[in-house]
Amino acid sequence: MTSVSITLSALPVSLSTITEPPSRRDPGPGNLSTSFLGRKLSIAIPHSNKLAFSKHPTVVATVLFSLPTGKPERISTGQTSQWSARAIKSFAMGELEARKLKYPNTGTEALLMGILVEGTSIAAKFLRANGITLFKVREEIVKLLGKSDMYFFSPEHPPLTEPAQRALDWAIDQKLKSGASGEITVTHLLLGIWSEKESASHKILVSLGFDDEKAKELSLSMDKDYVLRFK
Repeated sequence: MTSVSITLSALPVSLSTITEPPSRRDPGPGNLSTSFLGRKLSIAIPHSNKLAFSKHPTVVATVLFSLPTGKPERISTGQTSQWSARAIKSFAMGELEARKLKYPNTGTEALLMGILVEGTSIAAKFLRANGITLFKVREEIVKLLGKSDMYFFSPEHPPLTEPAQRALDWAIDQKLKSGASGEITVTHLLLGIWSEKESASHKILVSLGFDDEKAKELSLSMDKDYVLRFK
């Protein structure tokens, strides 16, 4: 049996969308094994895929199961909830935006951009309806934090800043406190970002007209992203 290596990208995709095989040589059946955010993924490659793997040079796939937490004891005790697919994609897009700006970390401002890049959540639509767009947010980020050294290369997964990690944990805490079923949505994530009063994203949101009244209005839809998926 021959092992086949897969390179991970920052985008969470379904395994069913994998169409590009890893090398031009014929690897035959095997297993793919990798890990991300502490979860291990093993994929069996059936012999029937043998011909497909011989025609293309590369395969890129990522499967995210959860987001980082500053309270790892939650995992062992089961005191956590599952993040929605939109929230996970927003996080991955945030990492990518941090890399585009050549920043060494994924901050709350990057998470905010990630929400707008993903774009399909209630939170993203609410922001756009209130005139807060990706272009405006990116412009404010550069004004506030400046441009990075053009020769600097961000890591593949820029580590979270402390405010960004607290924003994620705030979202989890609010979901657990609510006692509601379902997943942690992008709305939880955005309100977690807003809760970090001294963070770059909070200052940027304020400068673009977001305030506590809008946060209260948005909080009414905290669990709707999950509900809409199953209607």
